[in-house]
Amino acid sequence: MFAIIDIETTGNSNRYGKITEIAIYQHNGQEITGSFSTLINPEMNIPYFISNLTGITNSMVQKAPKFYEVAKTIVEMTRGRTFIAHNVSFDYKFIQEEFKRLGYDYNSKTLCTVQLSRKLLPGHASYSLGKLCADLGIKINGRHRAAGDALATVKLFEILLETNRTIGNAKTIDNYKLF
Repeated sequence: MFAIIDIETTGNSNRYGKITEIAIYQHNGQEITGSFSTLINPEMNIPYFISNLTGITNSMVQKAPKFYEVAKTIVEMTRGRTFIAHNVSFDYKFIQEEFKRLGYDYNSKTLCTVQLSRKLLPGHASYSLGKLCADLGIKINGRHRAAGDALATVKLFEILLETNRTIGNAKTIDNYKLF
């Protein structure tokens, strides 16, 4: 069981930045079985260059729930599942930091689709989500938005699962970089 996640943030530092949007797709290894997506009020200003990149503005998040208001849903959606993201350490560390601010120690097994793509789909010039998806014919509806990027990561993960099955290495996904 997997939870495929993408977040948008106020910047690159999980210590000083906050989450502005999250999307989670639960996946059973064959299909999506549940989903959750919301803007999050980061309780701080979103820098212009981030708004320009994501399209998420201060006015959009003003009445959005704060992280503590969606924290229980995030735990319920990810509990007992492998936390998957494209460049997983970025998303995972931000979520861990948000929970740390609430006094909760959030831990999960993780799997990085960047690392897994490099292993199972060698030879691409770039493994950034946008470029890899373009190479593989995966359309991203809403680039640099949590739901769009998370759904593209779901499609990428399904290709990785199928590639793994095709090469007959059934244990690669389950044992690969789960930390």
